[in-house]
Amino acid sequence: MSRTVPVPHGLPIDRDAGPFDPPTAITRLRAARPVSPLVFPDGHEGWLVTGYDAVRQVMADTRFSSRQDLGVIHVPYETPGMPAPTEPSPQVPGLFIAMDPPDHTRLRRKLTGAFTVMRMKQLEEHITDIVGRQLDRLAGLTPPVDLVQEFALPVPSLVICELLGVPYADRATFQVNSAKFLVKDQSLEEKMAALGALNGYLAGLVTSKRAEPGEDILSDLARQDDLSVEELTGIAFLLLLAGHETTANVLALGTFAFLEHPGQLAELRANPDLLPDAVEEILRYLPVVDVLYRYATEDVEVGGETIGKGSTVVVSLLAANHDPRRFDGDPLDVHRKARGHLAFGHGAHQCLGQQLARIELRAGFGGLLRRFPELRLAIPAGEVKLKADMNIYGVHELPVTWTAVRR
Repeated sequence: MSRTVPVPHGLPIDRDAGPFDPPTAITRLRAARPVSPLVFPDGHEGWLVTGYDAVRQVMADTRFSSRQDLGVIHVPYETPGMPAPTEPSPQVPGLFIAMDPPDHTRLRRKLTGAFTVMRMKQLEEHITDIVGRQLDRLAGLTPPVDLVQEFALPVPSLVICELLGVPYADRATFQVNSAKFLVKDQSLEEKMAALGALNGYLAGLVTSKRAEPGEDILSDLARQDDLSVEELTGIAFLLLLAGHETTANVLALGTFAFLEHPGQLAELRANPDLLPDAVEEILRYLPVVDVLYRYATEDVEVGGETIGKGSTVVVSLLAANHDPRRFDGDPLDVHRKARGHLAFGHGAHQCLGQQLARIELRAGFGGLLRRFPELRLAIPAGEVKLKADMNIYGVHELPVTWTAVRR
């Protein structure tokens, strides 16, 4: 392992290797020094972890905290409108993704019953129906159309709204504000305004469910007296944001990737039984949550390096999922058995809704590819607008077209 590799100043984020691969600088660093010092724009000397084994170790080790109220979590890229953090962020009630045990365990345990494999399996037919109705609507439009707005975003939004008991008619409110909240380059005032609007809406919703509960996940939580309205609001925020933004971006970005890999797409069309493996491969190849952060609560050795107490650690899921030492032959391969990828994280914080996401992606990709055998990009691939400016990666728009089948 080389110690002569230059220490990066700021996280490389330019997708110079194409829309689907890690930045070239990240790939080089992973090969030479998979646990590397990183100088943050505010001068903090932290760490960037890019190797698959090292990423798994960091995410499984409880000495690397998810709490943002223990110490300052430094941001690894320039955010001109956002002041550099100088003190820990206050803990947000209910936002268990930013907690450690036992607080994390207490809140997550309240949701595990709602997201069991068995319960998700029971939803599979209904999700397939939702996809089918959205495909009917798509087929009735005159191409070209934006696949994000007409398919990739509506499907997971409809599903998560039904599960949580959020009126789908309110989607303009939560979709616009969640998108604004995820913009990297914005002022603190803009970010907090979007967050405030979203939390205000959700606080009203959970309060109404506490008064008149229905048959949905938020109502089930609202019936529990040991959860405050603030905690219910934080949980609702997390589930709603993660429940539609992540899957929507995988559906759109994955379709883009399939269209740019026609050989792999042809093999999947010829053998639909490959779909479950193809979904795992898309998740490996395109982790839309590409980086996570941890705070070292003590000195910890990882990959032959000592990460010092108080360091901000940037964990690159994108780099780990493309590590050739774990996934031999990195290009998209629908035949790959990609289980073990880190798109859903690892350890105590592994994504609670991963089975739901898999069902939505299998139904979404399977239905789309069956229904539109001549689907293709309506613009050159280089003109597709990438979400490099967002904290969840994907495409802003995916203009597609097809030749209508005469019936």
